[in-house]
Amino acid sequence: MAPESSASGAGLAGLRLAGAPASIRNAMTIDVEDYFQVSAFAPFITPDSWPQRECRVEANIERILAILEQGGASATFFTLGWIAERYPAMVRRIVAAGHELASHGYAHLRASDQERAAFGDDVRRSKTILEDLAGRAVLGYRAPSFSIGAANLWALDELQAAGYRYSSSIYPISHDHYGMPQAPRFAFRPNGPDGLLEVPITTVRLLNRNLPVGGGGYFRLLPYALSRRLMRRVNRHDGQAAIFYFHPWELDTGQPRQHLAGVKTRFRHYVNIARMEGRIRALTRDFAWDRMDRIFLEKA
Repeated sequence: MAPESSASGAGLAGLRLAGAPASIRNAMTIDVEDYFQVSAFAPFITPDSWPQRECRVEANIERILAILEQGGASATFFTLGWIAERYPAMVRRIVAAGHELASHGYAHLRASDQERAAFGDDVRRSKTILEDLAGRAVLGYRAPSFSIGAANLWALDELQAAGYRYSSSIYPISHDHYGMPQAPRFAFRPNGPDGLLEVPITTVRLLNRNLPVGGGGYFRLLPYALSRRLMRRVNRHDGQAAIFYFHPWELDTGQPRQHLAGVKTRFRHYVNIARMEGRIRALTRDFAWDRMDRIFLEKA
């Protein structure tokens, strides 16, 4: 892998992946957590109440697996250890269907809210749980709420020491809850050629800014045709794979409503969830999708 300089990655020792394939496979990713574990609801739903909450993740994962199978798509499932402990059969179904199992940490704690030692314990605990269930190595990690950034790049060293080979935790945008806009837009190694590979969620560069086009609330808010056009721009103009993400609860119109949350939080969480399944199905028709490990580690 040859180093390539990047103005947007100054000071990060960034190494971009060279040479996109002629036929680009994009990375479909799912952050496996339930509606009550969303970071924005944390002030209203404490972790000690989780066991008493109605869990809906298993049924939603079954819907997602069916959508992916029907669309001929492979994906990476970044899964909470807390969820995996309670739904081991679900985890095994994900693996049996040919998808990659990766880690989302144990208890959906933001990396930026943890001390280094506690973070290391969390990512090791989740890795062990997932590997014991899957019977194979877990290579990838995504921090809850993309909570690795300029102030805690040490987290990447902890991930590498725990045996992970890549992360998808740095989002190169400006956001009120997360983001590192000066980071490179495409896969790079923040800590040099021997460091962990970081694979950011997809953005487009417009009006001298990085704009998010890789999923989440932005994907539900924007017209589908615009999201499709921007992802195609990344494939054709940048010659890079797009990394898309969503959550099982984003397809779930029947989830319990959180009325204590503010208007802005509720809008972000619930906007257009009734349209989400149709949009995911459209993505499987309009793009080629594969697992993170096959796209990014096989060429590393």
